[in-house]
Amino acid sequence: MAATRMRDLIAGDRLDQYELTEFLARSGMASIFKAIDHATGATVALKIPPLHYESDIAFYQRFEREEKIGQRLEHPNVVRVLKPEKKSRMYLVMEFAEGRSLRAVMKERRRLPVDEALRLARQICSALVYLHAQGIVHRDLKPDNVIIGDDGQIKLLDFGIAMDESARRLTWFGLSAPVGTPDYMAPEQVRGRRGDARTDVYALGTILYEMITAALPFAAPSGQSMMRAKLNEDPRPPSEIVPDLDPKVQETILRAIERSPRERYATAKEMLDDLEDPSRVVLRDRSRTEQPLLARIRISRRVVGPGLLTVVIGALLLLTWAMGRTSPRSGGAAPAVDTESHPGR
Repeated sequence: MAATRMRDLIAGDRLDQYELTEFLARSGMASIFKAIDHATGATVALKIPPLHYESDIAFYQRFEREEKIGQRLEHPNVVRVLKPEKKSRMYLVMEFAEGRSLRAVMKERRRLPVDEALRLARQICSALVYLHAQGIVHRDLKPDNVIIGDDGQIKLLDFGIAMDESARRLTWFGLSAPVGTPDYMAPEQVRGRRGDARTDVYALGTILYEMITAALPFAAPSGQSMMRAKLNEDPRPPSEIVPDLDPKVQETILRAIERSPRERYATAKEMLDDLEDPSRVVLRDRSRTEQPLLARIRISRRVVGPGLLTVVIGALLLLTWAMGRTSPRSGGAAPAVDTESHPGR
């Protein structure tokens, strides 16, 4: 067994009470290892950032916040963050969640049956209801961060950019920029805002759309074009891809991914109620939805431009007419010319 050294770790190394047995994945700016906790005998997962990040104050604070958030949470659909006896360097210890990511399942099976997609969405939404009650907004909800166990139970993980509404805001450079994954980011995140519970609702609506259709609400070739589409385009109704989709399920999805947070579900609990009982969903008239930003600008140019020209022309005509009628003498006669002040006349 290799001893712990101040270097980036690999499977076979020992870190405090943990023996790293298998490299699992790379998540953002950290590596995930399967490990044995020699203090308890339990199998756990360790999230270990590269060694050079330990000197990055902003990263350290964010990583520390992720650990503190995780250790507060206790819910069957949220991965637990554990507390080691001691820590000789920066890392995070989590319960080991057996199963596969929702991303892997979707990649293999493409579209999921609607009933199965709704069952998974209800579990995710239940976790969000709990998180939001704790003042936590995940902000990076996506299929990669959802683990599905062999028993069908899901667990949310990765609170690396989660927001704790009760804590002070981190303002180090780079932490106030837009955060998230473009495919699942809400429009307000694209604009660089912090987001709130409705930001997670938007991400869940996008995930549900993708589970049912095997597509995203906006077709875009890059992350930048995806973010522009979220600000300026309407999503493609999922029924265009799945024609027999229940209109009330479609309404639930479209309400969750409304461009304006005011038009979305106000809380995850409201969305959960509709997921649990689609019959209660009220269909909206979407024929007069708010026009995208660019469309409003184009319309303004078309309307304001000609309109302004008409006003100017009208003002000039009115001024000409007024000057023709105005005279210092009565009767509107043309003003006299003072010939003495104009020699040569």
